Amino acid sequence: MFDTYKDLRSVGFAITGVMIVLVLGIQCANNKPRVIEETPTRGNIKIMADESFQPITEAEIATFTALYNYAHIAPTYLPEKDLISAFLKDSVRVVVTAWEPSAQQKELLLNTQIIVRTTAIAFDAIALVLNKENKDSLFTYNNVNDLFTGKLNDWKQINSSSKLGKMVAVFDNEKSANIRYFRDEFKLGSQLPTNFYSLKSNNEVIDYVAKNTNAIGFVSVNWICDKNDSTCRSFTNKIKIAAVSHQVLSPGSYFRPEQGAIYDKSYPFTRTINLVSRESFKGLGSGFISWCAAEQGQRIILKSGLVPATMPIRLIQIKK
Repeated sequence: MFDTYKDLRSVGFAITGVMIVLVLGIQCANNKPRVIEETPTRGNIKIMADESFQPITEAEIATFTALYNYAHIAPTYLPEKDLISAFLKDSVRVVVTAWEPSAQQKELLLNTQIIVRTTAIAFDAIALVLNKENKDSLFTYNNVNDLFTGKLNDWKQINSSSKLGKMVAVFDNEKSANIRYFRDEFKLGSQLPTNFYSLKSNNEVIDYVAKNTNAIGFVSVNWICDKNDSTCRSFTNKIKIAAVSHQVLSPGSYFRPEQGAIYDKSYPFTRTINLVSRESFKGLGSGFISWCAAEQGQRIILKSGLVPATMPIRLIQIKK
């Protein structure tokens, strides 16, 4: 009887000891500082960017992640239509795009408790690129309008002595922001003239124009504006960039899509590059957007040959 009581008491002490250890373990776990998985400067996110803005997106991500070692941003490059569809379906939190959500799209997302925020980070333009052998590199705004409406389709309509023949117009993708821009600008329908052809990317457009003397291509300036980038230089060495006159601001004067003409809109075909977010907390997406719109991110944009959207810039006129 005594031994049995002694045994039971030993078992009771053992159970009590185990319970104390468990309680202390739980308390220690609760007191241990939690590791925050994502902040504005750390974490892992995927973003999507319009293929037209791939060079500047890669430059911004490379510098940001070099500064913040625990930040990992994986970009995917898509045509604008596919990018918008993915964003509205909640497949991605942040997109780099010339698109800005409409009031109706914002309201639909707000009904699902999603607040969309749009931050302008840069001004870009769409360049008209020509073959090196093409001597006719001046266009009026109305020339470009006529090209998209089918009224202009032969180089003799630009220069009666031209031997280039029929124009072939090429652009990057039928779903792209580049072609959507001109559809909006000239109030076009879905059908383009029969001498328009879509390829797969901006660099394919450059390659095609470089090989075909009668071609005219439409590309994002972001692919050809960075004079310090070897890839951009290789592209600009292949082609010629046309100058265009603005029908209102500069009739009779012709401007190429360079920083000064983009800034004051002397070049007519300019647009905004936006970072659009549906992030519901201050995560890595929000941190990246804030950084791109702040001084360091804006300096990268200025250095790349685009125009910063939030940094004041100074125009200097050089007279020979």
